Amino acid sequence: MADVKIEDGMIKITDLTIQDPNSAKVLAEYPENRWTEVTRRALKIGLGYMKGGADE
Repeated sequence: MADVKIEDGMIKITDLTIQDPNSAKVLAEYPENRWTEVTRRALKIGLGYMKGGADE
């Protein structure tokens, strides 16, 4: 299981594994040296989309 912490407005994730072949396929379309940035942006967009949904 991943270790997720929030410190000073920064999200820190250690040992995160995402089992999703479709997402892996999309990420593989980018050069490997951009995977970190693409993943960071995707997470930021996804969490922004979920904003306000914690009560549901």
